This record gives sequence, structure tokens and C-alpha cells, in this order.
Amino acid sequence: MREYDEIIAILGEWGPFQALIYILLSLSAIPSGYTALSMVFLADIPPHHCRLPFLNSSYGGLGYNLSIPTEEVKGKIILSRCRRYIEQGDSDAVFGNDTEGCLDGWVFSKERYVSTIVTEWNLVCDDAWKAPFTVTVFFLGVLAGSFCSGIISDRYGRKLTFFSSKALLTVFSLVLIASNSWEMFCVVYCFVGMMDVANYCTAFILGAELLSKSARMSFGILGVCSCFAIGYAILPLFAYFIRSWRTLQLALSLLGFLYIPLWWYVPESPRWLITQGRFQEAEAIIRAAAIKNGITPPDDFFQLEHSAEEKVIPENPTIEHESGGQNKYTWLDLLKTKNIRNITVLNIIIWISINIAYYGLSFNTSNLDGDPYLNCLIAASTEFVAYIFVWFTTRYAPRRFTLPFTLLLGGVLLLLIELVPQELNALTVALAMTGKLVVTGAFSFVYFYSTELFPTVVRNMGLGVTSMAARIGSTLSPYIAYIGTYNSVLPYILMGAISIISGVLSLLLPETKGEELPELISQVKPLQWLCRKKKSVDKNNQDGSLRSEVELTLHQRGLQTTINTF
Repeated sequence: MREYDEIIAILGEWGPFQALIYILLSLSAIPSGYTALSMVFLADIPPHHCRLPFLNSSYGGLGYNLSIPTEEVKGKIILSRCRRYIEQGDSDAVFGNDTEGCLDGWVFSKERYVSTIVTEWNLVCDDAWKAPFTVTVFFLGVLAGSFCSGIISDRYGRKLTFFSSKALLTVFSLVLIASNSWEMFCVVYCFVGMMDVANYCTAFILGAELLSKSARMSFGILGVCSCFAIGYAILPLFAYFIRSWRTLQLALSLLGFLYIPLWWYVPESPRWLITQGRFQEAEAIIRAAAIKNGITPPDDFFQLEHSAEEKVIPENPTIEHESGGQNKYTWLDLLKTKNIRNITVLNIIIWISINIAYYGLSFNTSNLDGDPYLNCLIAASTEFVAYIFVWFTTRYAPRRFTLPFTLLLGGVLLLLIELVPQELNALTVALAMTGKLVVTGAFSFVYFYSTELFPTVVRNMGLGVTSMAARIGSTLSPYIAYIGTYNSVLPYILMGAISIISGVLSLLLPETKGEELPELISQVKPLQWLCRKKKSVDKNNQDGSLRSEVELTLHQRGLQTTINTF
């Protein structure tokens, strides 16, 4: 919307209004940090073994050592978690060599937790799959929320969607505490995931549409992402002092009420209001922003309705009909030519890989040796370093260096964990945290890189497809972390290998730094093959030259309008 950018130029690049929006919308991302990763503690699996009704010991003891077989887990010999010896005789408590399942339930260690959803609903042994599946359900809700929130936001407005999702997130988080079964917990947790991503995405959209161009990148990385990391860091602090899962969930949920006053400070997006023909409301918001910045706009400056009408009425209806306009593009256009098909497929693979590694490392912190609360706090702290690193590299380093470097370095660091002796636990934690740092950098960077790779006419659809595909990686990540309860090294091998493969594939992506963004599908760059020189003229550009010229002419005249949403 070029006319809109010209209209709000009078507000300046930065002022009290932009600073207030920047801070408030960034702070709104804090709940997303602890909501998405709270299952690190809510669904942690304490040490456990079969309950023996004739023994009174709460956990362990000599009687248990005689009646329960042992097993090796992570190189340690412990009491079997799922089997016990079959008792022979009625009164002597004599046991044979045959074993059976835990018919009388389980005894869980109280050393670290008073309760988790695992201890409350016995999500172990034959039901052990339910704990990671709970996280999968959350990300299925995130997938649905990613798809629905954009539609709702475009139809009913950014502000209404933002605050309604924030309110519903708080409500469903509180309802989660009242769950009386694992099934109820999963259903409610799915809605929590839907509201969480809807709130996060809408805040991103509001910030992108209210802030100036110079502040948008900083808002996306240093603002929203850093506040997400703050929420992540809050989680272990709360969990350390609150060891019951219901009380912990209550404390985290109540933080949502702190955002009620934002309703009076965060306005609707004038961009969206203009697209809906609500010009007076848009003008009132822009005027209020100008006054807040100490600027008095001229009386005849906001000719919004007139400029919008000029943009709607085409100068040449015949050409517009011939090109089909923006509505002609569909999801299938992401596979239409060889270049955009390669870009789409590679981005899907890379996004899935990064999400597996990022969330896998995040959920696996409870399996690391040492204090899980300290490990989680360190993992959250690495995110701040990662975001600052990405912010600097996006300003100075080539795109084709940043993404492969972070993925390849992260993969190598994770694979090195296999070579670390078991007694050097501190080195294992250091490698895991450093690996998470660089993977987090790739996680935050790939969004901006993908934005530059897809052409304007299908950029929203391209990001939507890759974002939804990324949820495949998110849903798989808890199962990779769950493997860590049996083998502490295997998750790092899997995530390291996946990161290296995606890092190698990312070397094929074209460079975009300092170059004009592609507007049309025919302008998408080919893959940067290492074994041959880049061709100066792409065949796809030649095949669609006539259509490209028509579309480019229309685009320059303002007949195609693309509103980029995050």
C-alpha cells in the first residue's frame, strides 16, 4: 500500500507512538514463551517403579530391591519402571524369576515434583506415549490456529483478534487446571495452542502494520522474539518454586490478566481499516498518533477515501481482466515453475528440520544431566544471544552464509555430544546449549529469508505453506525428546544429522541480500548450484515474458495490492 506509506510518513520513523506500540506488542509475546514450553515441567517423568501393596515405603527401600528387577537406563542400573516379580505364596512374599506388569500402579519419586500430569494419570509404561502426544496435540492446535487466525484477522480486524485470542488463551489456560482426565487435558490444551499462536501472529501483524519500515525488522527479532525468550526464562523460575503442576499452571495463567490495560493503548491497524473502507476511523488513529508524536498534520493531508477510490478504479479494465489480478494466484502457483517449485520444496524441508531441532532441544532439557531448572534457564538465555547474533548478521552478512552456517555448526555441535565421555556432564550441557543457540538463530532467521525468496504475488501463501509444514517438525519433536528418557545421546544424533542435511540443502538457495525482492513468479531466482555457474537469463523468465510485462505494469500502477502478514 504505497499511498498509505506516503500518508503516514508525516509521523516520522520513530516517536513516542512507535515506541509505545513496539514495547506493548513485544511484551504481549511473553506468554507464548512459557505456554509453548511449559510441558518441559508439566509432563516431566519422575523416577518410578511398580507399587507393591504389601510394602509401605513410599519410594525405594530394601523390599523393593528384592521384589522388582533392575534395568539399565542411560548407563545406570535402576529398578525396573514397568515390571515386577510375580509373588509366589500368600504370606511369605517369596518371588520367582517370572515378571508381570505394574498391576497395582506406580510409585513416583517426590524428590523433584509434587505432581505432574504423568504422575496424576500414570502416563508411563504402556501409556508412556501419551506424554509426548500431549505436546503433539498442542502443536496440532497451533497448526489450526495458524490457518484460522489469518482468516479471522483479515475479516474482523487485527485488534479484535489480538485481544479475543489473548482473553481466550487465559480462559483455556485456567480451564486446563480443572482437567479431571488426560483426555480432557488434551482437548483443552489443543485450544490453548490455537489461541497462543493466534495471539502471537496477530501481534506480529499489528506491529508490522503500525510501525515504520526501519523498526519492523528490529520489532520482529529484538522485540517479539526476545520477549518470547523472556517468557521462556520465566518458566523455570516459576517451576522451581512451584512443584505441583496445577499450581504452576494457575500461576502462569494469571499473568494473562496483566494485559487487559493494553486495550486502551493498542489501536486497530489503519491499513486494515482502509481496506475495509473505514476511512474516518483510520484517519482518527493516524491523527492521534501524530499528536502523540508532537506533530500537527495539515487539515487536507488525510485524503484516504479519495486515494483508495483512485486505486480501485483501473485505468485500463481490459488489461486488468486479461491479467486476472491478484485473485488469479492460488496455492498451486507455488509449484507452477521450476524455480518457485524448488524454492517451495526446499523451504518446506528446511522449516520442518529447524522446528524438529529447535523444539526437540527445548523439550530435551529435562533429560540433560544436572539441574533441569538451571538447564532450562540456560537454554532460554541462549535465545537472547541468538537473536542479537541474527540481528547483526542480517545487516552485514550474506543470507547464503547465515542460514547454512547456523545449521551446519549446530548440527556438528550436537553430533559431537556422542563423543563426550559420560563423566563430563558439563561439556555435554555446554555443547547442547551452544547447539541450541545457533539453531535458535536459524529458527528466527529463516522467516525473513523466506520472505525475500518468495515473490510478492504469492508471498503470503508461500509463508503460510512453509509455516504449516513446520508444524510437522513441531509435532515430531516431543517424541525425539522422549527418546532421551531411554538413551541420552540418540536425540542429539538425530537432531544433529537433520540440521546438517538441512544446512547442506540451504546452500542451494539464492542470495537475496541487497537485491530487489521478486514481484512476480517469473522473477524467482534459480537455485545456486555449486557445480555450475549461475545462468544470466532464466528460461522461466523467457517463457512468461509477455505475461510478466503485463503484470509488472499493473503492479507499478497500483492495481495489484498485496498486504504481507506474518
